[in-house]
Amino acid sequence: MKKITFNVNGVKRSFSGDPDMSLLWYLREMLRLTGTRYRCRKGRCGTCTVHIDGEAVRSCITQMKSLAGKSILTIEGLGAGGEHPLQKAWKKCRVPQCGYCQNGQLMRAAALLAKNPHPTDLEIEEAMQRNICYCGTYKRIRQGIKLAAGMKS
Repeated sequence: MKKITFNVNGVKRSFSGDPDMSLLWYLREMLRLTGTRYRCRKGRCGTCTVHIDGEAVRSCITQMKSLAGKSILTIEGLGAGGEHPLQKAWKKCRVPQCGYCQNGQLMRAAALLAKNPHPTDLEIEEAMQRNICYCGTYKRIRQGIKLAAGMKS
């Protein structure tokens, strides 16, 4: 099997297993980075969202063979100790209800703010619509993003 080399949260990694394995499975089962969560396993809900080269992607449908030379950022790498502006805003706005989807929500929001530091409500809604919150905390998610957009890193 061909060896695949990439970075996860700034650490160089290599993989020579099943090239069709999902990134989600690799992160959780091989690296024990369990912040990226399972839900639909079909790329529909966004619970498993991570960044690959700065883009928010669904790790449940991303195959290991597509990662050569890429940089992956998980929720564990977003902000050590909860210091990322979004993590602070999530706490202040009490965004999570059950919390299960929130790591994916944070990763999607971080990708949005990296590209658009001061999004409008419409831009937030458009960017976040692909991530499902089963508890319906969309208003608080939007508030958290807006608060984080005004914070300094």
